[in-house]
Amino acid sequence: MLFPRQQKYPKQQKGKAFNRVVKTKYLENKNFWTISLRAVETGRISAKQIEAMYQCLNKKIKKLGRVTLNIFPQTPITKKPIETRMGKGKGNVELWVAKIKAGVTLVTILCMSFPLAYAALIQAQKRLPLRTKIY
Repeated sequence: MLFPRQQKYPKQQKGKAFNRVVKTKYLENKNFWTISLRAVETGRISAKQIEAMYQCLNKKIKKLGRVTLNIFPQTPITKKPIETRMGKGKGNVELWVAKIKAGVTLVTILCMSFPLAYAALIQAQKRLPLRTKIY
């Protein structure tokens, strides 16, 4: 599963609201053989969801193309055990997530067959909790 090898501090604070709308310019892809999946809304994607999407893409494309992940889960999410009283510090790290802003390219496929790559990305969309668009 995906998670960072080492961090300076094992637990992080939540931080500011990262889901503010930010206007940015995106470079359009001119290469015919490249197709990508881009997030339409903001949110968090866990390491398990990223792994499931990656395995789905590789299973569909096989050796006809190459899959490149552009996101990595580097934010730890902590959780207190069930039936534990309040207080006594922060909980243990439960999972790792990637914070996604709207417009971020999640995955890029370089493939010999355009219809095969398109079908693979449609299958990958079903494994993600965010709305995405194929470019």
